[in-house]
Amino acid sequence: MGRRASRRVSIKDIARKAGVSHSTVSRALRGSPLVNPRTAERIRRLAARMGYVPNAAARSLVTTRTSIIGLVITTLADPFLAEIVRGVEEVALEAGYRLFLATSNADPEREMAAVRALAESRVEGVIVASSRVGDLYLPHLEALGVPIVLINNQREEPFIYSVASDSRQGAVEAVSYLVRLGHTRIAYIAGPPTARSNRERLAGYQEAMAQAGLSVDPAWIVEGNGRPEGGEWGIRRLLEVPRRPTAVFCYNDMTAIGALRAARAAGLCVPEDLSIIGFDDILFAAYTEPPLTTVAQPKYEMGRTAMSVLLRLLQGERTPAHLRLPCRLVERASCGPPLESAVPIAPHLLAERRLP
Repeated sequence: MGRRASRRVSIKDIARKAGVSHSTVSRALRGSPLVNPRTAERIRRLAARMGYVPNAAARSLVTTRTSIIGLVITTLADPFLAEIVRGVEEVALEAGYRLFLATSNADPEREMAAVRALAESRVEGVIVASSRVGDLYLPHLEALGVPIVLINNQREEPFIYSVASDSRQGAVEAVSYLVRLGHTRIAYIAGPPTARSNRERLAGYQEAMAQAGLSVDPAWIVEGNGRPEGGEWGIRRLLEVPRRPTAVFCYNDMTAIGALRAARAAGLCVPEDLSIIGFDDILFAAYTEPPLTTVAQPKYEMGRTAMSVLLRLLQGERTPAHLRLPCRLVERASCGPPLESAVPIAPHLLAERRLP
């Protein structure tokens, strides 16, 4: 008579014997740094004694753990997001997780659909970069049953777990730098009006101007869209105002790239005729002509921090986290002192000063 096969030892069996949660056993067997080394070693020895044989497919079915994190970004074309993704991925891989990537195209409904699809695909958690989800959608996010962390949330409504750069502080740094160079007529080319980061950077611009005792001409604040064409349009508007600015603070580097192009098309030399400063410090910023002075967001650190917060949530921690990381000024060649003779340029002279 044949010998009856014994039941396969499961992670739950090991957890029961070790007196820990099955998630702790799972992480210990994967070599995750989230488990105390002594505890992990004890669990591995116990698993070996009990004859445990890993079975990834069975583990996923029994415990509903997939070791997958969902990451939602606005678009693959945005160079700002590359470092955020790298930061998220590095911490995820260190902890034994893989990433599923989805895009939202900056559309709240599409973002919600992407998060919902990831949750239904049994990811263990979700990170959303530059979230556009508003107060009507937040309850739906919280009801999906997986922990969610937002990076640079673009809505005013609070979300319980979020990581962001300090846009207002970065804007104050940028404008104060221009003031130290001697500029008193400083403009702001804005970003999308609904974006929280735009409102914070505008507030920082106004704060720095007030701190310097400088008045702000309403004509110096012009609308943009966060893309190069917004910067081009903004420069053309600013060249029409009676008191032409000698420096321009741009919502982001993509806006600044458009502003540089428009300034050159108008026959202006940067920074001799006009200083231009951006925000983000994307890869292209160092390769413009002239190289762009900008404010660097801690993109890589935001990605790593958001993934670290998500890992703590997966361990059962539920302490609210609203983390703000500081920005830093990166000096290159697109800013300089204003010309002593800087005066408004008449429209009929712009064509004469146009570069070949």
